[in-house]
Order: sequence, then C-alpha cells, then structure tokens
Amino acid sequence: MSSSQPFQASSPLFGDDTRRKKSRFTYKQLAQLALSSVSCPLRVVAHVDLDAFYAQCEMVRLGVAEDQPLAVQQWQSLIAVNYAARKFGLNRHVTITEAKKNCPTIICQHVATWKEGDEKWAYHDDAYKNIATHKVSLDPYRLESRRILACIKESLPVNLQKIERASVDEFFMDLSAQVHSIILDRYPELSGPAPYDDPTEQLPLPPTTALDWQADALVDLDTEETEDDDPDWDDVAILIGSEIIRQVRAAVREKLKYTCSGGIAQNKMLAKLGSAHKKPNQQTVVRNRAVQQFLSDFKFTKIRGLGGKLGEQIASSFNTDSVKDLLVVSAEHLKQKLGDDTGRWVYQTIRGNDSSEVNSRTQIKSMLSAKSFRPSINTQEQAIRWLRIFVSDIYSRLVEEGVLENKRRPKTMNLHHRQGGQTRSRQAPIPLGKKIDEAGLFELAKTLLGQIILDGRVWPCANLSLSVGGFEDGIAGNMGIGAFLVKAEEAKALSTGERPSDIPEIRQSRPEKRRRIEQSMGIGRFFKTGSIEEYDGEFGAQCLSGIDTSPAEIDTPTAGDEERTISSKLSRQNKASNTQEHVAELGNISALTQRHITDFICDRCKIGLKSADDLLSHQDWHFAKDLMDEERAQSSVSRPNASSQKMSTGGSSKKKAGRASKPEKGQSKLAFG
Repeated sequence: MSSSQPFQASSPLFGDDTRRKKSRFTYKQLAQLALSSVSCPLRVVAHVDLDAFYAQCEMVRLGVAEDQPLAVQQWQSLIAVNYAARKFGLNRHVTITEAKKNCPTIICQHVATWKEGDEKWAYHDDAYKNIATHKVSLDPYRLESRRILACIKESLPVNLQKIERASVDEFFMDLSAQVHSIILDRYPELSGPAPYDDPTEQLPLPPTTALDWQADALVDLDTEETEDDDPDWDDVAILIGSEIIRQVRAAVREKLKYTCSGGIAQNKMLAKLGSAHKKPNQQTVVRNRAVQQFLSDFKFTKIRGLGGKLGEQIASSFNTDSVKDLLVVSAEHLKQKLGDDTGRWVYQTIRGNDSSEVNSRTQIKSMLSAKSFRPSINTQEQAIRWLRIFVSDIYSRLVEEGVLENKRRPKTMNLHHRQGGQTRSRQAPIPLGKKIDEAGLFELAKTLLGQIILDGRVWPCANLSLSVGGFEDGIAGNMGIGAFLVKAEEAKALSTGERPSDIPEIRQSRPEKRRRIEQSMGIGRFFKTGSIEEYDGEFGAQCLSGIDTSPAEIDTPTAGDEERTISSKLSRQNKASNTQEHVAELGNISALTQRHITDFICDRCKIGLKSADDLLSHQDWHFAKDLMDEERAQSSVSRPNASSQKMSTGGSSKKKAGRASKPEKGQSKLAFG
C-alpha cells in the first residue's frame, strides 16, 4: 500500500546524535503488533458501519438516486430513513402520514414478507394491508450483508485479515498485523534486531514530523497535548489504519454502491464510537492522545455495555450521565457502589480502555422465527402453514451459518404457543447422524405442534414462535466404510486427496433396511450372510456363492456392523497359506461353469471369475484390502508401548503353560540329554 506522503529517509539507529529522543514504545511492543495482541499499545482496530443500511439496500435494489428521499416501511411504521429524507426532519418515530406530509416526494418501500402459504419471501405492494397473513422477512438485508463482508475480505490480505461481523450492518477489523507489515515495509530499519538484542529497548522516533490525515475527521487532542509535538509510532500506526479503511470503504462504494462510515482507534469501543461521530460516508480517527478529549463530551450510556439497567444504576448512584463528571469518581468509590468487578470495569471503560478481542467467528446461540396473529388463528391448518414459513425462514439462516457444510448445527427445536394468557412450550432434539434439511425440520415442527394440540384448548392462538438452539460445531473429515467400496481409480483419488473431473462425487447414504440383491458387486459380494454360514467365510466359496446362488433377500447391516464384518473376513482370508487350496474348491462345479470362470483369472491370487465385471470387482476388493492393511499397519505403529508389553506378558504366560503340550503338526520335539 502506498504511503499518503513522500517517503523520507529514516535516521540511522546508531547515529552520532546522542541527543536524539527515543520513542515511548519498545521493540517488544512492535512485535506484539504483529500478533494482534489486545494489550499492545500500538494496536489498531477499525469499525465500519453502513449508513442507513436498510434504506440503502432498497435504494440500490430500486436504482433510485442518492438525493431521493426514501424510507423503509413495516406495516404502518418506518424502520429506516435515508439521509436525503432526514433533511426534512423525518426519523423512524414518525408515522407514514406525517412522513408523506412533510416530504411529499418520499418513497415508502415496504419490507419483503412471507405470505401465508408461500414457501419464499417476496415484495408485496399490499403487504401493509395484510398484517394477518404476512410475516416480515429480513433475508434481503442479510444477503446484502454477506456480499459486503465478502467485499471487505477481498480488500484485505488473506493471511493478515481479522474481521468480526458485529451485526447485519457493522463490522470490526483488527488491522494490527497488516499495519505491522506496512510499517516494516516503509521503515525497513525497524526490521533488524533490537540494540544489544534487548527487546525492551525503545524504538527510534519516526523520521517524519507531520502526518497527512487527508479528509479524515481528526478528534482534537487532549488538553495537555499539542499538534506541535512530534508524532510517535502509535500515530503512524493509526494513520496507516485510516489509509486501509479508506480503501475498504472505497471498494464497497465502487463494487456494491453502498456508503459506510468508519472509526479507527486503539480498541473496539473507541472505534465504534468513532464510526458514529461523523456520518454519513466519513471516517473518524481517535488517536491515543485524544481519547480523554473524545470521551469527555459523551454520555456514558452511549458506550457499549453502559446502557440499560447498568447505565440507570450508575446515573442514579452518582447523579450524572456524563463521562466527564464520572471521571472524577475514584475506583474505590465505583467498586463500593457497583461491586468490585463492575466498578473496576466501569473505571477502565470511561477512560477508553477496552481489551475485548475482534472475533473472526461470532457464535450464534439460537435462531427464532415468530408471528403475533391479529386476529388470532383458529385451526391446525393455519398453524401448519405458518410453521412452513418459520422453518423456511430459519433454514435460510442455517445455510448462512454453514449447516450444509456441517460447520455448525443446532441440537434442539422449541415451539412456543400462546393462547390467551397461557403459553405452552414443547422441545425436541434434532436427529443426529444425517444432514439437516428443510423437510426434516418441518416434520419435527409439526410433531411439536401436535403435542401441544393434544393438551386441548389451544384455539384461538395469538402467537406462535419456532426456534432452534444449542448450536455445536459439526464433525468433519471422518471417512466411513463407503470410502472403500469404490472402483480402483476412485479409491486412488481418495487416498491422494484428489478427485478426477470424470469421477462423480461419492455420497454416503444409509441403504434401506431390507432390499433385494439382484447382482452383488464390489467388496460386499464376498461377505454374504448365507455364504459365511455355509462356507465358514472361505474366500473361494464366497466367490462361487456369488456366481451360483439366486437373488436373496438380506438385511443390510449398519456401517459399524459392516466394518466389523469386513475386518473379520479379511483377517480370515489372510490365513490362507496358498492359492491352490482355493482353486481346489472349484472341482464340484460343472465343466461349462469352470470354462467360463477360467476365462477371467485374478493375476494376484489366481482365482477364476465368471465375467469381466466380476474380475474388476474382485480387483477392487484387493485394492480395498490393501488400503485397510495400510491403515492397520499405521495404527499399530502409533499404539502405546504399554499395550505391547501387556501382550508380551500375556504371551509369555501362555508359553509357560503350554510347554508340556504336544508339538503342533509339522514340529518335532527335541531331546535334551
């Protein structure tokens, strides 16, 4: 990234000017910047906030001009007003009638809705008239939010980005690692080791005495600071952060037509306050030397975490809602009034200290879709139609959360039903062992509704809400037995982690409980239940049974049973000492069959097969067996020594007990003395 000012040569680290001042920061703290440490005083965090996001989404979708007043309508209320409409004194608290009276040219666009009986949300012109049969959908805004997040990620280096989506229209970015990389690129003298190899040595001061902040809104410095003071490395770091955010905002503007405001500071709290300081389409820089000046004009209830009941408690305890007035209160007094932990946290927060981390993955705990009915609904059919909408709504969000890729999945479903003043709830686990799909969720929701209906007196219903929760990370990377039941070239692709373009994707699926087998193929042909019982698992007999027997109705084993059976049979087959023993078992079949089999001989075990397909399947069996032997060998190497010692001990005891026994066949007893 190019600098905002011409590069000036840095002064040498070890010059003759012993009077040169040093930086307040050390080489150790510079190294912490590369690690995005929350305790690093050079840390750079940014917050990007979309301007009137819902209104902008509708402006972009409809293609209206930026100076066209527009508001987003939900039933008879406004939930978003663009900046062109705000010039007419409009806000979210005015009615539709007032908005059109004060601004006759305003466009009032109703949000998308789910219509009763439909399976997809849409924009309906008459939605505001049909609150009883429509439900609000925010999916269009979630989809745009995902596009904006993707654009932000494209604007930052892949290996250095750390982004948190705080809500549908705001994003945090920890820019520390990227800033560190740019600092070393612009000031290469900092790349070397610290003087005397001491990381606590102070850095030299930056070689520039003035920084170009371009069009940024720069917060005034604290009273004891002046702009005449030379900048330090924290100023340089935040300057580079402001350049990065300016480029990010420009990319979102150019590619997606959205404007956003930014805040750049040392931590998340200050960055968020900064992004709201100058709107729309601007960015504010809060330097470390300007924190107290910046916060002193705020009401502490505007700070994240200090609103709500805690803010009310502080205001009533100290008779003020101003940060400036609260700064004079001692830490001990705050602890006395609010408790040790809360008092300590408030003391640090109003001074601009925040050690919260930028989380690249914000974990969702639950998802809810609900509807209050006016008028109430009175039949099960109506309730089921709404359950269909709830499930579709939730499933679309689950897809966004990664349920299709098995990244995360909910464990439980809850249905709440309100009739009069009584609320009933039912909960059920979401079945494990298979991927979550919309049809399965819908069936589970109907089951819960049926349980509530059995209680009686459920109509009329005033409210229904469906939720899923208990999210957990999915399990990925496990390979089932199905990976071995493939052709040779497919198995090779699996073992190397590559998939040729002409080989279809292998999907594991649970077969039906019972099925008619017309022609057994693959490794399963050698392990039929009837064959195993009749021929004691011998390989040649299994081959013959696969040729001669008629179609049979068999129970399909589960994956675990099948794997155990295959392992058992493979171990039995390994006991065969030579090929002739298997070939001898072919003597009872007819000459015609014999001649047909011997046309296709396995070059590894010399067994004759009936057809080319049988030979190919037989070769696949050899390949699968080789893979299993290889895995077994690898697992045996990694076993702890204790197990091998235990086995050897047990073996020795058996040997002692068996010394007096008769010699086995083919052995002779040696005479001593």
